[in-house]
Amino acid sequence: MDIELSGIDFPSANCLKKDHMSGKNTLPSALVSICFGFILTLTFVHCKAFGKDPEGAHKEKIQKSSHFDPTREQFVNRRPDILEKMREGQNFFSLFVKFMFGGDKNQKPSAKLPEEKPNFKEFLEPDESIKFIWFGHSTFLVNIEGTILFFDPVFSESAAPFSFMVKRFQDAVVKLEEIPKVDYIIISHDHYDHLDMETIEFFKSKQTRFITPLGVTSHIKEWGVSEDRLTELDWWEKLDLGKIQIVCTPAQHFSGRRGMNGNKTLWSSWTILGQKERFYFSGDSGYDIHFKQIGETYGPFDLTFIENGQYNPMWEAVHVLPEQTAKAHLDLKGKALVPVHWGMFNLSLHSWYEPAENIEREAKKHNINLLTPKFGQLVKLKNPNLLERWWKKYIEQN
Repeated sequence: MDIELSGIDFPSANCLKKDHMSGKNTLPSALVSICFGFILTLTFVHCKAFGKDPEGAHKEKIQKSSHFDPTREQFVNRRPDILEKMREGQNFFSLFVKFMFGGDKNQKPSAKLPEEKPNFKEFLEPDESIKFIWFGHSTFLVNIEGTILFFDPVFSESAAPFSFMVKRFQDAVVKLEEIPKVDYIIISHDHYDHLDMETIEFFKSKQTRFITPLGVTSHIKEWGVSEDRLTELDWWEKLDLGKIQIVCTPAQHFSGRRGMNGNKTLWSSWTILGQKERFYFSGDSGYDIHFKQIGETYGPFDLTFIENGQYNPMWEAVHVLPEQTAKAHLDLKGKALVPVHWGMFNLSLHSWYEPAENIEREAKKHNINLLTPKFGQLVKLKNPNLLERWWKKYIEQN
């Protein structure tokens, strides 16, 4: 392998995870989880799921990045003050009240959402065109020209500090043991709804390799994955894997697995270049010029996976709004759009189905080919046939 230079997520941990997965969400809002998580974080500062900050030679190496601010001792966005500006005028107590009492009454579905048992045999069959399976939120499996990539895999029962917080709407459609052999796991950043300790630990006995932005491998190494299977990249660095190339591209977000270690690791989007097709994954990001820059450098894209959920105008600096999801897709010169970061967890104030309704409206407005698969549904890019907007009948049930 050759390397060449070319909304709000909430801090959480898995300290008290149960051994089984539950589909019920027992808390009315994500902010309750934040408050409990903050208190418990102070108590369990040595919790394994917090991971480990880069240190020693690793720390010195990543701090040479042009995206690391030595004065602040943290990674920064293109606009270094964007996070501070976002927080200006925001009062924690008023935000707490909004989460407690101001959220939509339909923040979680009242019935189990539709899913399909993945056809892994067909998924693995040789094909010149991209195939993928979405598991909800930002977890999806891709077969591009025979290389199997797994993005931000989260199979734990919750996306928060403890198992009673921010629970999944329903169990994962398959168990990790059923997932076929994965060549590379690709992580966008270290927040808990994207980097899951339990899932990583499952793969530590496999031969799967991991690709992350700068610093994130320190967590994965802490959880038992050998260093020779870990690769991390800075923005605009390219990893040549022969059949495909993987480019770490910019995003506008932040990082940290507990309040005391914010932005010690980098966040990113990902550009995947095949010999015949290419696709893009946004990770978590606010809207900025990087979408257009990536589109001009590597577009057009046959497929884009762009976050569309857990947004709010209060934190649009770090999570795009639906109209910005559409704009980003157009900036990237995308041909087909898959909205992700919705459908499995409640981390905002909107209803569970609002992101889908809003991006459908934007797609119609801009004539975007919108793909909305069910959990577990196999999608063949050459013939997606995904006109069904499955969530609509569940809106009536709510």
